[in-house]
Amino acid sequence: MATREVGRVGLPLMNIVRMKGVPILQQLEMEECLLRTSSDNWCIINDGTDSPTIVMGISGKPAELVEISPVLEDKIPVIRRFTGGGTVIVDHGTIFVSFICNKDAVADVQPYPRPIMSWSSLLYRKVFQGIADFRLRENDYVFGHRKFGGNAQSITKSRWIHHTSFLWDYETRNMSYLKLPKRAPEYRLARDHLDFICPMKDHLSRSDFINKTIDAASSHFSVSSTIKPPSNLKFTPNSRLLTEQELEAAAMKSFQ
Repeated sequence: MATREVGRVGLPLMNIVRMKGVPILQQLEMEECLLRTSSDNWCIINDGTDSPTIVMGISGKPAELVEISPVLEDKIPVIRRFTGGGTVIVDHGTIFVSFICNKDAVADVQPYPRPIMSWSSLLYRKVFQGIADFRLRENDYVFGHRKFGGNAQSITKSRWIHHTSFLWDYETRNMSYLKLPKRAPEYRLARDHLDFICPMKDHLSRSDFINKTIDAASSHFSVSSTIKPPSNLKFTPNSRLLTEQELEAAAMKSFQ
C-alpha cells in the first residue's frame, strides 16, 4: 500500500519501508525473503533494534570474532546473517539501511561487490554533503579515519542486496564483546574498537539522516513509501540465532 511517491518519471520504482525498533533477526529474514522471492526494488530502513545483538557474516567464526565467555554470561544474542562482511554489535543506537535491487535497476553498475559499494558511496555522499569528512575507505563509511558505517552484501543471479549498519550512537560497554578481527582494514592500524569508530549523532539527527537517505534514493529511483512488504510464508531464511551450545563448542575448540 503506497502512501507517497517521490522522484522523476522514467526512473525505476523503489519501495521504501520505514520501521522502528524491529529485531535485527526479523529484519534480516525479511530482507532475504525480498531478495530471493520478490522482483521489485526495495529500501528497508530500520531505526534501531530492540536489544544489543552481535551479528556475524555468513562465514564468521565466533571464537575468532566474539568474546564468548562474557557474551554467554550476559546473554547477548549472536546471529549469523545470510550476507558476507564483518561482525558488528547493534542496538537502539544503530540505524539500518538496506538496498535490494534488480541487477539492471541502477544504470552502469555491474552486479559485483566493488561497483555496488562505489555506487552506494556516491548515494551517501549526497546524504553527508557538507557534513564532516565523509568518505569510503576500503569497505567502510568513515568520517576522516574513524568508521561509522559497516557494509555487507549478497549477490544472486539477477538481484543484489547492500545493507549498512550506521552507528548513530553506541554503548561503550558493548564494544568489549567483540574481538579485534584477524582480517581488518589496513586503515584501522590495529586500533581497538573505541579508537576506530565514531558516532553520527555529533553531526546530524536520526530523522535528518533517514530523510536525507530517502531524498538521495529519489535521485536514482521513483520512490514509493510502503507500509509493509509482502511476505512469503514458504520461504526458509538462512540468517539464524546461534545456540548456547554452538558458542560453548566454539569456545572449547579455540582452547584445543
